Formats: sequence, structure tokens, C-alpha cells
Amino acid sequence: MSRLPTLFISHGAPTYALAPGVAGPQLTALGASLPRPEAVLVVSPHWTTRESRVGAALHPETIHDFGGFPSALYELQYPASGHLALAARATQALSAAGWNATLEEERGLDHGAWVPLRHLYPDADMPAFQVSMPARLDANSAYAFGQALGTLADEGVLVIGSGSLTHNLYEFRSGDGAEPAYAREFVEWVRNAVTTGDHERLKQTLDLAPQARRAHPSDEHFLPLLVAAGAAGERSSVAVLDGGFTHGVLSMESYVFGSAPDAAQGRSHQEITHA
Repeated sequence: MSRLPTLFISHGAPTYALAPGVAGPQLTALGASLPRPEAVLVVSPHWTTRESRVGAALHPETIHDFGGFPSALYELQYPASGHLALAARATQALSAAGWNATLEEERGLDHGAWVPLRHLYPDADMPAFQVSMPARLDANSAYAFGQALGTLADEGVLVIGSGSLTHNLYEFRSGDGAEPAYAREFVEWVRNAVTTGDHERLKQTLDLAPQARRAHPSDEHFLPLLVAAGAAGERSSVAVLDGGFTHGVLSMESYVFGSAPDAAQGRSHQEITHA
């Protein structure tokens, strides 16, 4: 199998599971056009541990790790199977790179994983497991963490960093639904860094980008982008899935690092090749 692309997905609010908007159909088209992986590996900020852990449940439960949402959301299940052998390989890859990784046999899929996977693979027919984010990650170490996981892309594993390109929860909860100009300005800056292949600049986003700390008062939802970029390494192309904004301030923009399947292309899709 040739090397699989690596994805960064903005997973939005939990209600994204019920309201796919613009972004959901883009993920579904992408999933249908990608080579079939052996398994999907997701890094989400909703599973953060002191040392990295790798989910090894044979049948991961659907974790509803949120409150105050419509009852229909808590009834949703994503019955994907796990993949013990590839979870063990992920543990080995991380350990070989100096990360103290261990298997977690009871871990299911949090909403940062199953909500976007519900759109990417609606039939839940792809084995899936999570790798926790070490609590001590910063921009540089998140990228290095992704580099360690990137070796699995050559072994049939679709590596996904699931976060949010903007994540100001105060404005999400108190806003009127209008899209602030600052959020689009921030997204455009990040998109430029991603599509020009400037990973060093990308790692400095929260120090250099306009309105960075308004877009991300804390960094945990931005770090999965650096994990995905690190896993991809110096790749030849980037596809942009412009999912627009939800709730005014949450960007749903996602990126495909590596070859972008033609079937995923459309009005909101761009592919940029860089040296």
C-alpha cells in the first residue's frame, strides 16, 4: 500500500454529529475517495493524559463527553471496531521515538473522534482507535509527536488530528451567530502557512498569527493541526476543505496533507502543490 494522506479535521461542536452543514458532505466525499485504510488513528484534545496512551478496545464505546445538548445527541452510537495490532504498532512507534506510550484496553472514542468519523465513514466500517495527547505538548513537541505517528501512514493507517481551527468557547456560548472578522483573518493566515508548506511558520502560529490568542485562548484544539502536519512531513500537496463557520466563531476548515483524491474536490476544495 502506498503512503496514505494525513488529515487535520475541525470537529466543531458536538451538534456537528446531527447538523453536518457544509463540512459534513465534504468529509463524506473525502472518505469515499480515499484508499481504504487498515485503520483510522485519531488524536483529539478530548483525551489528554500525562503520558501517551493508545486505545486498544476491540469494540470502542461511543463516549458522550459533553453536557447540555439535545437528547438525540446522546442516543447516537458509532459502532466501529478497534484494531489491537495497529494500536500496538502505534505504541511501538511512539516508544521508539522516545515517548512513554502504553495501551489502554478500555478506551472508547470521544466526540473529537466519533463525530467527524460519523461523516468521514458514515457506515462505521473502518476500524478506529485513539492516541491520547500528552499533557506537556507544545507546538514543537506536538509536531514531533506527529512525526512519530507518521510512520504508520506507510502501513495503512489514516492518521487524523482532530481539533478546531478556531476555538473561543466564550464567544461560542455568548455570541449572536455572526462571524467576526478576526476569525476569518486568523484562518486565512493559517491556511497560507499550511498551503505554502511553511511548517516552521505554522509551529509559530499562536505567537505570530493575527488575533491568535482570541482564536485560541488555550492551545489544546490547535495542537492536533501540528500533529497532523508532523505526521505528514514535507509532502507535495495540501487540499483545503473550506467548511465555513458554525456558531459564528468555530471554523470548520480541514486539511488533507498528501495526495488529494479528485472525488473530494468541489466548490469548497482547493489543492495547492508546493516545493
